[in-house]
Amino acid sequence: MMARLQIGLAASVGLAITLLAGCSARLPGQPTEAERWRAPNEITDFNQLYTQNCAGCHGAGGRLGAARSLNDPLYLAFVTDDALRQAISKGRTGTNMPAFSEQAGGHLTDQQIELIVNGMRAHWSKSDDFKGVELPRYSVDASSTATNNDIATKALQAGAASRGGATYKTYCSSCHGSNGDGGSAGSIVEPNFLNLVSDQGLRTTVVVGRADIGKPDWRGNVPGHPMSAQEINDVVAWLAAHRKTTTVAVSKVEHSACLNMK
Repeated sequence: MMARLQIGLAASVGLAITLLAGCSARLPGQPTEAERWRAPNEITDFNQLYTQNCAGCHGAGGRLGAARSLNDPLYLAFVTDDALRQAISKGRTGTNMPAFSEQAGGHLTDQQIELIVNGMRAHWSKSDDFKGVELPRYSVDASSTATNNDIATKALQAGAASRGGATYKTYCSSCHGSNGDGGSAGSIVEPNFLNLVSDQGLRTTVVVGRADIGKPDWRGNVPGHPMSAQEINDVVAWLAAHRKTTTVAVSKVEHSACLNMK
C-alpha cells in the first residue's frame, strides 16, 4: 500500500513539473524577470531610470514637461557630458533641480548617472543634423573644468549688460516686448522667473531655444543673422542684471516661540 502511495505521489509530482514546464515554469501571478523588484541602486535600464527620476519635471520621453525638454537634439549637441553629469549629480543651485548623486544626498550611483547621460544621447541625439554647424560654446572657456556656477559667472563677466540691452531689442523684443516685460511670448524679466532659472539656464535657452514652445534658437531670431558669441554673452548679462535678491524677514516673536518649543 505504501509503495503504491509513493508511486502515485511521484507520478503527481512528475505531472506537476511537466505542466509547469509547459507554462514556462511560471506560476500564475509570478512576475517576469523584468518585473521583479530591484533595489534602487541595482536598476540599470535607462527608460526605468529616466521615468523614475527625470520624467516628473522633464516630461515622459524627455518632452513637454515643466522643465526643459531633454529630448532635443540641438540641446544634446550643445551641452557637454560633464555638464549633464554635474547637473544630475549635484543639481542646480537656486533652481528646482535637485542633486541625485549618493555623495550629494541623492540615491543614484555614479554608474546610474552615466547610464542616464549615455541613454539620452543614444535615444535622442541626432549628431548628423549638426555636422558643419558652428555651435556656440556651452561655456565661455571651452577648456574650463570649472563647475556650472563658475562657468555661468565667466559668461556674465564676458558679457556686458549695457550692450545686452541693444542686443535684446534686436533679437528678442519682437516676442518679449521692448523692455522684456511682456509681448506675445510673455515677460522674461519677471522676478519670479529669474529667481528660478540659473545664469547657465538663461544662456542655454538663448542658444538652444525651446522648440517645444516655439522659441527659436540663436539662429532663428533674425533670419540670416545668427547671434554672435559676444551678443549671446551680452544678452545673458542683461537678463541676469534684472534678477532681484529677495530678502525674507524673520519675525523675532515667532523665532523666540520656536526656540521655546520642546
